[in-house]
Amino acid sequence: MRSFLEMIQEGGCILYARHGEATIGVDQPNWLVEACSTQRNLSTTGRRQAVAYGEVLRNLQIPISFPVIASPFCRTIETALLAFGSANVEVDPLWTEVYQLSDSPSSGEIEQVLNKVTLNLESKPAAGTNQVIIAHSFPEGAGLGRIPNMGTVIINPLGRGKGYEL
Repeated sequence: MRSFLEMIQEGGCILYARHGEATIGVDQPNWLVEACSTQRNLSTTGRRQAVAYGEVLRNLQIPISFPVIASPFCRTIETALLAFGSANVEVDPLWTEVYQLSDSPSSGEIEQVLNKVTLNLESKPAAGTNQVIIAHSFPEGAGLGRIPNMGTVIINPLGRGKGYEL
């Protein structure tokens, strides 16, 4: 039986990671994606976490499919840039919707966001590689659940319309 490490070294997984540690507080009520001053940003510890994350994946010879996907928030983009380099990051606005799940949306809105997320998480990456997504934690009991800073959920996509396994 192959080990967990061997499985991700062979590729075919999605590594969904929460951004590095952010500054204390909350995003401003009228935060703007394009204005980092309205958002919580990476702390010094968060920057170190992001650099270490990329180093660990490289040292373990985990093959990554580029570009890495990041939520449009400054803290997620910076995490991805520090871990993987500026030429290797693509911003995807879908992952902002995961962040907005913490705003107590209706059950219909939650279901709509989770359906979009599922479409992304059931899609297999290029053969022999793993897709990395740097985004946000989910609310307790929804989607991938609570994820600590730089925590990573390993997803085995089963293909379009077939879901995924954790």
